[in-house]
Amino acid sequence: MLDNLTQRLAKVVKTMRGEARLTEANTAEMLREVRLALLEADVALPAVREFIGRVKEKALGADVIGSLTPGQALVGVVQRELASLMGADLGPEASQLSFATQPPAVILMAGLQGAGKTTTVGKLAKYLREEKKKKVLTVSADVYRPAAIGQLQTVTAQVGADFFPSQAS
Repeated sequence: MLDNLTQRLAKVVKTMRGEARLTEANTAEMLREVRLALLEADVALPAVREFIGRVKEKALGADVIGSLTPGQALVGVVQRELASLMGADLGPEASQLSFATQPPAVILMAGLQGAGKTTTVGKLAKYLREEKKKKVLTVSADVYRPAAIGQLQTVTAQVGADFFPSQAS
């Protein structure tokens, strides 16, 4: 998603030049590209509308500072809003995992094929084992792709965690 968004923004930034203030006219095309990139990444339409609304609210009327172009200034607004959406405003304690539950604590990883779930599970398992001194068991629930089960087993073994396979049908 972010690669597609980056490519679209880069294309539009090249065309936005010369104004000292962000206006409806000079931001419309870039916001359209942001909207399309988010929709192509399967972000829900209500979430896209809310995000675009927040970006537009913060961007319109904003002064373009120093040597920035209007496109670069708008990219900055988009970047700050994406970071805020991802929780950057919540502080470091909000990003901490909470183990204030009766064991076992279950973490479900879900996402589109190729989104990086298996890699993230491996990194998370390594972090939990080495930094938090937790015992980690990964369980594959993808019964439709036997290769995914094998990949998770391999990654889990590399980080020294336990693995429980599902049965592929």
